[in-house]
Amino acid sequence: MKHSNISLYLWLFYINLFISAFTFGGGYVVVPMIRKYFVDQKGLFDEDTLMQMAAIAQSTPGAIAINLSALAGYQAAGFAGAAISCLAAVVPPLIILSIVSTGYAAFSANKIIAAVLGGMQAGVAALIVDLVVNMFQMILREKSRLLTLMVPCAFAANFIFHVNVAVILIVCCLLCIGRVWYNSQNSRHHSSKRRESE
Repeated sequence: MKHSNISLYLWLFYINLFISAFTFGGGYVVVPMIRKYFVDQKGLFDEDTLMQMAAIAQSTPGAIAINLSALAGYQAAGFAGAAISCLAAVVPPLIILSIVSTGYAAFSANKIIAAVLGGMQAGVAALIVDLVVNMFQMILREKSRLLTLMVPCAFAANFIFHVNVAVILIVCCLLCIGRVWYNSQNSRHHSSKRRESE
């Protein structure tokens, strides 16, 4: 095994351990951290790839943070990177939850811990808003009416009409599959017309 591979594996273990230990409030909070270390600092993949991985992590079973860590590790160093990243991402919550579960009553009644958690919620909300803005900007760059209209429609379906998130995801996936199929059929039709005219 090359020294560069060992150093990359050690970095993946350390950075995923760090991200998992110091990000609170849900899976999407991990995305800005992965962008900072994997995209901006190391340049292991670009932001478009990160957003695609975030979409896959959201739509697959399991915790988004663990799924995204595994995908980032795989993108950086293959199956070994995915295994190392996944292991590192699981360790901090396992330790923290083990400690909290032993003294749950004391933790839940403590005013200082409640205040700390309240402050974390405010910070998490800001991070999620930042992520949503970045994702929407990526969608606008596609210059697709369907994708641009999907955002407000999905928001209205969930926020106003309380449609289940799984149903919204399935409908959006089916619409995108239909769009790809329609575009491929259209391009085949145009190419056959060109051949006939020649």
